[in-house]
Amino acid sequence: MNPILEEIIQCPYCGEHFSTLIDISVLPQEYIEDCQVCCKPIVFHVTADLEGSISINVYREDESF
Repeated sequence: MNPILEEIIQCPYCGEHFSTLIDISVLPQEYIEDCQVCCKPIVFHVTADLEGSISINVYREDESF
């Protein structure tokens, strides 16, 4: 399996969609990346279940999950 995924995500601030690369070689992980459109900080929460399905959730910096 390739440890890099290219995903389309929706910014939780401006609502725009953009493509980003996600490194899945170490899971679970959480990191912050700025929106490519509005430049606000997006929290990425990346996990995998027991079957290996990858889950990518994005949140505003002031949201909790």
